[in-house]
Amino acid sequence: MTRQTSLNILLSTEGYDYLAEKYGAVIANVQKRCISSQLKNTALSGDPEAGSVEAKRFENKASKAYGTARAAGAGDAVKATPVTINIDQDKEIVVEVEDKDAAMYGVEGLVNREAASAERAMVRELEKAFFAEAADEGTEFTATAATIDGQIEELIQAVETTQNDFVDGVERDMIAVICDPATYGALRSYFDKVQDGGAHGENIELFHGVRVFSSIYLPQGVEAIAMAEGAVAQFVRIKKYGAERIPLSNAVAIELFYSYGTKAVAADLIQVIGSETTTTGA
Repeated sequence: MTRQTSLNILLSTEGYDYLAEKYGAVIANVQKRCISSQLKNTALSGDPEAGSVEAKRFENKASKAYGTARAAGAGDAVKATPVTINIDQDKEIVVEVEDKDAAMYGVEGLVNREAASAERAMVRELEKAFFAEAADEGTEFTATAATIDGQIEELIQAVETTQNDFVDGVERDMIAVICDPATYGALRSYFDKVQDGGAHGENIELFHGVRVFSSIYLPQGVEAIAMAEGAVAQFVRIKKYGAERIPLSNAVAIELFYSYGTKAVAADLIQVIGSETTTTGA
């Protein structure tokens, strides 16, 4: 799309195609920037148009002596607990831009700026909602180790050793630890001291086989969350970018509407250091 100086372009077929292109970029960038996108439960079923989707937790299987099913005339029934995720958060990002702005910055520049702003707004909201749900539904964990590496290892083991009707322990490559900046910084400092020549790179990729993230979107008072992949579901539905003329004005509204729902599917696989003092979820 070449630089345009009139917002009327957004109301044309070319404009619709360009907004659709930016919509795709927004979706991709939100997914890339959200830690929650890497951790959330995606095994969901149902019709989102009905207002909800569903996740299922399947109970563990147990072996029995050969011939048990033959004697009973049937095998064991599949046991699953359904969890409903209501898509109950309806949001909008509507920005009014004047035609004179297009003359100064060009339509492409305006749309790129608003798309970047929409990405940041969506990332903030989705991450806050995801981690607020994890903190609310998870188990508060009290570490006993005196060092940060010992505390994080204890937190990981609290998830790793979980055993109940649904899970018989969790592999470390299925666990993630999300820290607030202060906790992440302390763990980073530990790495700097134990590695020869200091830290190699800015990020902690793995700690004892577990992925570690830093997030500014944990609820206030929460220092770290350890959770298994899929422990929280967050379904997001986003409508394509649109544009419409604002009546009795020389302005156009650029519109993005989206809905989402967040729900813990396996609260037993979430452990939290620190207590939530202020809910920061939307």
